[in-house]
Amino acid sequence: MKREVYKLHFYTQYNQFYIVDKDASLDTASTDLWPDDAVSERLGIVEGTIGVYTECYGPVKGELEILDEPGRGEYKKYDHVVEGGIDVVSGVLQIQDCPNSSVQLELKVNPGQYRVRVYSSNLASVQGDEGDDYYKIEIWPEKKGITRKVLKQYNP
Repeated sequence: MKREVYKLHFYTQYNQFYIVDKDASLDTASTDLWPDDAVSERLGIVEGTIGVYTECYGPVKGELEILDEPGRGEYKKYDHVVEGGIDVVSGVLQIQDCPNSSVQLELKVNPGQYRVRVYSSNLASVQGDEGDDYYKIEIWPEKKGITRKVLKQYNP
């Protein structure tokens, strides 16, 4: 299995950051991105954008992997696992912070549909705004639609 790994370490606010098609019009205030179930399931989805709900308010630590096929799904060592889809029309995928939408990582990918799986760990470590929470993101080409699916639910 081919994979490319990128480290993530940046500051965000409001317990969220975004995985975005560069040409998508991101409205972070949109109630469409964060309906009630999206917050509890820790993933918001609108056209061209996935919002990742974090336990910390500020510093995000993690990694992003671009795969050519789905990962194995090692759920036991994670607190929460959720996936959804994104259509990357532009061929450029970005990781953006909140609320400024500053680009933290930009990657060229083949235009098309992708599945995104977010593994969250150490969520109970967060006290106040910071902790040792960690986010592993796997992205691979797949025409499975954008529907959100929780594979392991975190219950504090």
